[in-house]
Amino acid sequence: MQEVPSTVDATALLERLRGWARELGFSQIAVADVDLSSAEPGLQAWLDAGHHGRMHYMASHGLKRARPAELVPGTLRVITARMDYLPQASEPGWQAVEWAGLETPAQAQISIYARGRDYHKVLRNRLQKLAEKLQADVGPLGFRVFTDSAPVLEVELAARSGLGWRGKHTLTLHREAGSMFFLGEIFIDLALPTTEPVTGHCGECRACIDICPTAAITEPYRVDARRCVSYLTIEHDGAIPEELRPLLGNRIYGCDDCQLACPWNKFAKPAVLADFDVRPGMAGAPIAQLLGWDEDEFLRRTEGSAIRRIGFARWRRNLAVAAGNALRRRDDAGLRAALQRAGQGADALVAEHIEWALSAPPAAGALSSDRSVPEF
Repeated sequence: MQEVPSTVDATALLERLRGWARELGFSQIAVADVDLSSAEPGLQAWLDAGHHGRMHYMASHGLKRARPAELVPGTLRVITARMDYLPQASEPGWQAVEWAGLETPAQAQISIYARGRDYHKVLRNRLQKLAEKLQADVGPLGFRVFTDSAPVLEVELAARSGLGWRGKHTLTLHREAGSMFFLGEIFIDLALPTTEPVTGHCGECRACIDICPTAAITEPYRVDARRCVSYLTIEHDGAIPEELRPLLGNRIYGCDDCQLACPWNKFAKPAVLADFDVRPGMAGAPIAQLLGWDEDEFLRRTEGSAIRRIGFARWRRNLAVAAGNALRRRDDAGLRAALQRAGQGADALVAEHIEWALSAPPAAGALSSDRSVPEF
């Protein structure tokens, strides 16, 4: 075991680490032990139930997710980090703006976290710099950085280290920052002092469970990815099940509903970094306009964005479902024409979704939904 040198004040070292982290744009830093054995039964049960869907890599890695020292041999501690991502221009009441967008059928709705620069790149680069600062301070150090990029139990590590607690929607919650932040980790071979976990504060609230458009939160702290809008629009590479398509509404990349409904997100803070500011076309754009992009424009508009990773075909598949749902709310000749143009030369996956979108007549009346959110 590589201990913190006796000549180094470990508490002071942790404070220096937090200072460097703030300079790099992180909101909080903590330290977790690597013994996650108590999380293994829950992980195995989730996999056995098939709740990972077609994310086969989750099953192939198995329990390695709960064993940091197997993933990176020699790991003794995990430095956990969170970084707020609400765009800097966000104002109090931003949730109402998002709910209004979800009630505007012809407008494409993209998850807030994906409207700016790809968070993988932002966090990975800054975690690397943070690890290098630590190495420069303590001497030779073995480390590896992660952010949603390997078999890592991020929320478990965040909860163990005190970054927050696991909410009923399975995301990390913080009393002073809600859940609108990214998580990242640095696996190190240095036995830094661990930080204390915090208690949970969800109580009897079930706002996230009740609001989920596809009932993907099957019980508190359990999500069936096969029904989750984020999984269906991002990870899933095949046809979206027909019975779920109407439930996606105008969500074309990800879903924020469980976070919008969470009372703790009244405390969510704007990002320190401008990287997460909204790019043109990523908020409030008409579905018909986005259907007009060819592949070159899609690649140009999504350069450096997390959205690019789903590829042009899945992008159009998602837009077709959103367009079909909009037409079921209210007919729109322009949107129908955009779908027909997009269908010219489309591959089988996209063509099938466009055909579905154009197949049904609009509903007789406008739909409405109860967006009431409980208070503390």
